[in-house]
Amino acid sequence: MLKRKEDIGLSPYELKFRGLHRSGDIRMTLFEIDFEKVNESTIRSVEELLPYKNSETLIWLNIDGLHDEKLMGELVGTLQIPADILSDVMEPGTRPQMEEFDNGLFVSIKMMELNEGKNRVSVDNLSLVVMDNLLVTFQEEKSDLFNPVRERIRKHSKRFRTLGADYLAFALLDVVIDNYIFILGGLGEKIENLENEMIMDPGRETLKIINLLKRELSNLGRYIRPAREMIIGLVKSESDFIAPVNEKHYKELQDNINQAVELLDYYRELLYDELNIYHSSMSTRLSDIMALLTIFSVIFIPLTFIVGVYGMNFDNIPELHWRYGYFIVWGVMLLIAIGMLWYFKKRKWF
Repeated sequence: MLKRKEDIGLSPYELKFRGLHRSGDIRMTLFEIDFEKVNESTIRSVEELLPYKNSETLIWLNIDGLHDEKLMGELVGTLQIPADILSDVMEPGTRPQMEEFDNGLFVSIKMMELNEGKNRVSVDNLSLVVMDNLLVTFQEEKSDLFNPVRERIRKHSKRFRTLGADYLAFALLDVVIDNYIFILGGLGEKIENLENEMIMDPGRETLKIINLLKRELSNLGRYIRPAREMIIGLVKSESDFIAPVNEKHYKELQDNINQAVELLDYYRELLYDELNIYHSSMSTRLSDIMALLTIFSVIFIPLTFIVGVYGMNFDNIPELHWRYGYFIVWGVMLLIAIGMLWYFKKRKWF
């Protein structure tokens, strides 16, 4: 997202929404995760969070919608999240990043979701604030992307409670990156199918599809490559808010994002190869057409010469008075044409 003129020069501590309004009312949902049970509730005001502030259970607070500046200001005082962190949260166009502050860890990444009905990929900014026994996630609008994680929490609350907020953050980031790979796989299928079609019968429509797929890959690369940089930085940071028991999970996260980037590079190279094949096929087809036209031109050169000679307006051309002169000339021309075609075929010129 490009920076707007009115956002230039704003203080990094100013809580001002710098994106497009993609949701109506702010929606806050809370998961209270204990060893034996999970409580799910909808939060209507920041004051309702006070009982959970120093809870011994694991708390996941998800906020859909970033445009309520008053609510963000209240979160600063209630949850002790620094204003500069929430300022970054309220700027959806920011690059994926990670930052450790006094009492927590801030992570920002682009999440992508494939709308199979419209065959379109939606991009949403996801921000995570990891604190002791508390994970706060911010999304631009409501999404069902994390439903698998919610189901896992309901079934395996003890595991999440034991491993903590950093493990829950890993689970969400893992879903985001798995979606990268899923979307790239769907795009890769189109690219591989296009290669088969192109070998059979390339046309102008093929070139249009190649350029469209190149644009889609470039757009995905804008989000996936910076995400890899952020994940690598997160793994190398040795943050106090990532427990040693969960470090292996974050290394697995790094392997997954590397796989996504490798897929991105592979399909990009495949598209360039297909583009080269397309141009080679077009050049070969043009060469074949030119060769065929040249052969016909060469055949008609002697025939045109003969017709030109006998088309001259002179009285003393002996063959003009022959009884079978017309048929003889036709025979000679046919023999010349057939002989030249036989010679070209023998030389494998067509």
